[in-house]
Amino acid sequence: MTQPLIGVDLVPFSRVRELLDPGIGPLLKRYLSAEELTVSRTPDGAPDQARIAGRLAAKEAVFKLLGAVGRPVPWQGIEVLRGPGGRPGIRLSGRAAELARDAGLGPIDVSISHDAGFAIAVAASSTSVDKRRATDRPSASDRPSASDHPRTPDRPSASDHPRTPDRPSASDRPLVPDHPLSSDHPISQQSATPKGMP
Repeated sequence: MTQPLIGVDLVPFSRVRELLDPGIGPLLKRYLSAEELTVSRTPDGAPDQARIAGRLAAKEAVFKLLGAVGRPVPWQGIEVLRGPGGRPGIRLSGRAAELARDAGLGPIDVSISHDAGFAIAVAASSTSVDKRRATDRPSASDRPSASDHPRTPDRPSASDHPRTPDRPSASDRPLVPDHPLSSDHPISQQSATPKGMP
């Protein structure tokens, strides 16, 4: 028997404009891989704010499935690429793949939409119910300390997190206990994406 999991996130285009500001340096490269940056451009080669916002929202939505409360988002390990038919697909690697394996996640589906200056993404997967016991939840001593974490649990800094400070922090995310998956999670078949995303 499996238990469905869902994650959702919303990113305003204004936050993407902040990340693209030349005065703060190449910050966007910390969040998107080279391949993601390539497919997040308009036909004339300019950064596409809607596609970038959609990818950032999808990464956050996927992260919420991983049960990594209080840990930094493994931005480069969660890639939102074009899957079959141009639909968004998720590729996990490194720490993100380990977290997915530990959470016992099956294939991850994601859907992205954008309108009126915002992008929203929903990620869905499943895990085995019998492995989701309260005793499997990490204790406070298992969580990273402030010295191990580049931001405070309640308020991410602009350099570590592309979310606005008034948005929920990692400490507000639901906890998904531990389970196993392949080290390189393939791009899975994804939900249809309205308005030509990504």
